[in-house]
Amino acid sequence: MNLTTNFTLAEMVKSETALRHDMDNTPGEAEIENLKRLCEQVLQPVREHFKTGVKVNSGFRHPEVNAKVGGSKTSDHCKGQAADIEIPGIPNADLAIWIMDNLQYTQLILEFYTPGIPDSGWVHVSYDPANLKKQNLTAVKKDGKTVYLPGLVA
Repeated sequence: MNLTTNFTLAEMVKSETALRHDMDNTPGEAEIENLKRLCEQVLQPVREHFKTGVKVNSGFRHPEVNAKVGGSKTSDHCKGQAADIEIPGIPNADLAIWIMDNLQYTQLILEFYTPGIPDSGWVHVSYDPANLKKQNLTAVKKDGKTVYLPGLVA
């Protein structure tokens, strides 16, 4: 099932963790609608701007799958409202900055990016039409724990 011209439901629900642990990662109708909106409002515009494929590392996560990967209990992934993405050949910091400057979204996190290593980390972006607050964060590890810094720190 296509959600947009370049994004399918299958890629938005694919989970290596679910496959590895034989877990169900099937979204309901509400989550599918949210995934479609996320693709229409964020991922497809990213794809059209950069004129190349967008790698979805993680889209929808069933709450059990989300718990298995150590995700937040309130994760937008569980609602089909978030994706972790990269574009091969485009520095993740550049991708995050373009989204920040050009799109509406709920939350944008540059996760575990190392300056000078363009393909390090990934970009988390969420879209909830009722809460387009454009929160920008950078996730880093400090003393073995994930810390969220305000803004995009690249």
